[in-house]
Amino acid sequence: MVALGSMMSAFWIVVANSWQQTPVAYELATTVDGYTRAVITDFWAVVFNPSSMVRFSHSVVGAFVQGAFLVLSVSAYFIIKKRNLEFAYRSFTIALIVAAVASLAQPLIGHNHAQVVGEYQPAKLAAFEGLYETQTRAPLAIIGYTDPEEQKTVALEIPGMLSWLLYEDCDAEVAGLDQFPKEDWPPVAQVFQSYHLMVGLGGIFIGITLLSLFLLWRKALFDKTWLMRLFIPMVALPVIANQAGWYSAERGRQPWIVQGLLRTKDGLSESVQAPEVLISLVLFAVVYALLFFVWLYVLDREIKHGPEDHTLAPEVGYLQKGERVNAVKKLTGSND
Repeated sequence: MVALGSMMSAFWIVVANSWQQTPVAYELATTVDGYTRAVITDFWAVVFNPSSMVRFSHSVVGAFVQGAFLVLSVSAYFIIKKRNLEFAYRSFTIALIVAAVASLAQPLIGHNHAQVVGEYQPAKLAAFEGLYETQTRAPLAIIGYTDPEEQKTVALEIPGMLSWLLYEDCDAEVAGLDQFPKEDWPPVAQVFQSYHLMVGLGGIFIGITLLSLFLLWRKALFDKTWLMRLFIPMVALPVIANQAGWYSAERGRQPWIVQGLLRTKDGLSESVQAPEVLISLVLFAVVYALLFFVWLYVLDREIKHGPEDHTLAPEVGYLQKGERVNAVKKLTGSND
C-alpha cells in the first residue's frame, strides 16, 4: 500500500510537471481584479497531456534501475564479505535481471520522450544536442562540450543520427537554436552536459548488466571479485543519472515556468520576498541533509546486520541475538 501510494503521488507530480512542459486543455481567463489565469477545460486531457505518460514511464523505469542497483550493491557487499551467500546470490540474480530489463527499456522510452520534446519544446532539444543552426542530417552528439557565446559545439558526433531518431529520416531537418530569440534559449552548456551525463550513465548500466548476465549464464559471475567490488559503489550512479535527467528537464524548459505561456521571471509572488524564499530553501536543505545522514546511518546498520534467519522457525528471526541462540538450541535439542 505504501508503494502504491508513493507511485500515485509520483504520478500526479509528473502530470503537473508535464502540463507545465506541454500545456493543453486550458483557456485564459481574466479575474475581477485584473489577473489572468489558466482555467482547465478538459481534466482528462490535462492528465494525459502529450508528455505525461512518456515522462511517467521514464521516471518509473529510472526508479527500477535505481532500486535494482541498490540491491546489487548490497548483495555484492555480502558476496565480497562471504556472508549470507545463498541470500546474496539469489538477490543479486533477481536484481541483475530487473536492472538489465529496465536499463534496456530506458533508451526506448527515452527515444519516444525525445520525439515529444522535439515536437513541443524544440529549443530544449536543440540545447540538449548543442545544435545552434537548423540543418538537415543533424548529428547526434556523443561526448564533448558546447560554447553558447561562440555558438559552437565540439563533440564526437554521428552524422544524421539526430534527424533519424526524431523523424526516422536521416535527411530530415531539425530546428536549431537559431530559430528562437536568444532570450528564449535555455542555459545551453549546462543542459548539454547534464543530458549527456544521463545518457552516458544509461549506456554504462546496459553494458555492465549485459556483461554480468553473460557471466551468470557461463556460471562465472560470482567468481569475479573485481566485478563484485565494482557493483558496490555503482549504487550512486543511477541516483546521479536520475538527478541529471530531472535537471535537464527543468533547466531545459527555461526561461519558462509554463512553456510558451509564463516566464520564470514573471512567476514571482508579490507577497513573498526574496529573503523569505532564501530562508525556506536553506531550512529545506538542512532538513533534507539531516534526513540523508539518518538514512545513510540506518541503511549502513541494516546492511551490516544482514538478513534475518527464518529457516528454523518463523518466530526465531524476530528474537534478539541471545534469545535466538536459546531458541535454536531448544528446536534442535542441542546443549552445546
